[in-house]
Amino acid sequence: MNKAALKKFIDGVWNKEIVPEITEYIRIPAKSPDFDPDWQANGHIDRAVEHMVRWAKDKITAIPGAKLEVVRLKGRTPVILIECPSTLPKGNKDTVLLYGHMDKQPEMTGWSEGFGPWTPVMQEDKLYGRGGADDGYAIYASVTALLALQKQDVPRARCVVLIEACEESGSYDLPYYIDHLEDRIGSPSLVICLDSGCGNYEQMWLTTSLRGLVGGLLTVSVLDEGVHSGDASGIVPDSFRIARALLSRIESAETGEVTLADVQAEIPKDRLAQAKVAAESLGAQVWRKFPFTGKTQPPATELAELVLNRTWRPQLTVVGAEGLPAPASAGNVLRPKTSLKLSLRLPPTVDAEEATKAVKKVLTAKPPQGAKVKFETEQAGAGWNAPPLAAWLEKSIQAASKATFGKPAALMGEGGSIPFIGMLGKRFPKAQFLITGVLGPHSNAHGPNEFLHIPTGRNVTACAAMILADHGARDPKAEA
Repeated sequence: MNKAALKKFIDGVWNKEIVPEITEYIRIPAKSPDFDPDWQANGHIDRAVEHMVRWAKDKITAIPGAKLEVVRLKGRTPVILIECPSTLPKGNKDTVLLYGHMDKQPEMTGWSEGFGPWTPVMQEDKLYGRGGADDGYAIYASVTALLALQKQDVPRARCVVLIEACEESGSYDLPYYIDHLEDRIGSPSLVICLDSGCGNYEQMWLTTSLRGLVGGLLTVSVLDEGVHSGDASGIVPDSFRIARALLSRIESAETGEVTLADVQAEIPKDRLAQAKVAAESLGAQVWRKFPFTGKTQPPATELAELVLNRTWRPQLTVVGAEGLPAPASAGNVLRPKTSLKLSLRLPPTVDAEEATKAVKKVLTAKPPQGAKVKFETEQAGAGWNAPPLAAWLEKSIQAASKATFGKPAALMGEGGSIPFIGMLGKRFPKAQFLITGVLGPHSNAHGPNEFLHIPTGRNVTACAAMILADHGARDPKAEA
């Protein structure tokens, strides 16, 4: 394989075709079902499907035997399935599964002037807008990697590209498709997921773990209706104060440390070592990548500890609230209730269902002053810890990173969740996983000013192609 020619081909497809395609995809408000309950009637997810299918269906005509299908199960978001036959000698039944998603997070406030979630803006080498980096580029990168190998007649295993439309809602539709398509997906020996982060834009980053999640709504009620605070305060408890006290049962208000024993996990020695290497590679960028305001600082100064905080330790965030009027319209009223939407990130190896039970129990037990308290679970997703890398994959990752970025690859856990990966890890325990992506410093997935770093997108695509080639050239018997 001529790696320089492969890189030149991929860069050309990105510049001439993929960037314009993703630019138009950004304009489609294809919000995930949790954020657009009327997604079927609104049709935005279908528009995203049609947009991607039009491009991909035309491109795969260059791959003999390749076929594309939009699969729809009743009442569920659709998936795009692309099957490309093996170009290895007959009898090889290896399969590679390449994964991505097309659904998007909601708009979010705070976009810079002239920018917006559905308004693509190209600035230098960054394409701004919702969904370009998370995760609209995945189908284009996957197909282009396959085309690059086809152009040079480089042998590879059978490849299945699966693009779902429910990831940002927890992938609750996906298990039904995995079952429905079981025979067509097969048993992958390698899973490539292009939906993760990167510590910087200077090297390839391999995601070694993902945190789990407990999400739910904590509601504290003290009255049937609001009353004058001058009349009631001192007699009727403030619902926000009680909610704050309940949160202190699981989190230190001073340090942010989650203290609930049921959601803790021992960090493996190899992950501790990798965190130190990642911290050395990133330096102060570990925390400076975030837009801190004023003199706000992280809770620790040791960089490796900060890496572990966001990858292997539980952390609580209040992501929403109800019952609190806007300051401009807030009168002197003691409010009847406060609802807080909680997002508790879990260590990769903690059981999400058991953690949910523990959180609910501690938050609702013996509420102060007899207030009415309930915790309604909205999400309970398991984390994931990658199996040890096969020797061929470890070597391939480093070689691909050096050939494209010019630097060795780095390994680090991610603080977010990709439910699909944990699901596949359980179903295919012998598979190797290549989890990587383009979500680097300031790319701000889920927040305002999300952007896709184009050079990293090109390089990640080239890395995926090179690793596919190495996967095809390896000796499967040596892994047994």
